[in-house]
Amino acid sequence: MSAGAALALPPRPRRDDGAWRRVGFEIEFSGLPIERAAQVCSHALGAASEKRTEVDFRLDAPTLGEFKLEVDWAYLKQQAEATSSGESSAQWVELLKRLSRDIVPLELVCPPIGLDRLESLLPAIDALRAAGAVGTGDSLIAALGVHINPELPALDVTTIERHLRAFALLQWWLVDSQEIDLSRRISPYVDLYPERYVQHLVIRRGSDPLAVVIDDYLEHNPTRNRALDMLPLFMSLDRERILAALDDELINARPTFHYRLPDCRIEEPGWSIATAWGSWLVVERLAGDAALLDRLSSDFVAAERPLFGVSRNGWSAHLDEWLRDHGLA
Repeated sequence: MSAGAALALPPRPRRDDGAWRRVGFEIEFSGLPIERAAQVCSHALGAASEKRTEVDFRLDAPTLGEFKLEVDWAYLKQQAEATSSGESSAQWVELLKRLSRDIVPLELVCPPIGLDRLESLLPAIDALRAAGAVGTGDSLIAALGVHINPELPALDVTTIERHLRAFALLQWWLVDSQEIDLSRRISPYVDLYPERYVQHLVIRRGSDPLAVVIDDYLEHNPTRNRALDMLPLFMSLDRERILAALDDELINARPTFHYRLPDCRIEEPGWSIATAWGSWLVVERLAGDAALLDRLSSDFVAAERPLFGVSRNGWSAHLDEWLRDHGLA
């Protein structure tokens, strides 16, 4: 997709109040010093660049908002911040930067942007690629990805459950169809939902109140490391329930999904965030058609084999044809 192309829209592009839904992207990459990456992104986005620390830049784009570009290593960020108070030396921070350059990614964190304006991000991707940025395909150890944080069209339990169930039914197919890199498949950061939980979702089919949906999710997925991490959304809706179950200070409450599955393949000509976004749209399209979602849920129940569960390869093959037949992929 070229820099000027528009990204496709989901079936419900606006919130129930009529405003455009917003989405935030977190793009992990390597291959560039952070100073060079900040310069490239600043120019491409028409943003003013501010260096907060040696490993933290802010890019203020007047028409889009504030972007954050940082080295994705909490210890190094802490050490860089501590130099101002003398608790850490600039030489130590510079050494850590050099040592981490090939194994710790940079992360471009985008502000929430309306779905009608997502094409504004594409020039930055093209510019980073031209400057030498690389993604997960360039390394055997760097499991670099694109995180997508789409605002929900509504916060009712029906909307939430349908998207959750749609992703659960699609998760195996998404990994296979997107050819997710092995380094990310074997990492713990994008684990899929257990099959037992998928069976639970397709049997219940939205019959439970939100509190039960959250409790069931926590029982089967007591971690942020899921390809579709629901904890930020659930934290925003029922903070006390999440805190009572999990002691994880890294859970940030926000009324969005947190889709962590897609690879970052920024080094590949023609790749853009549209590729990652397109995989999420399959989830939204299935969630938006209640009849098709229930039909596919029945197929999953019928596909279960005694003792062996559902065949992953067989289910993915079924979805290849089924999604094409129904115009969802």
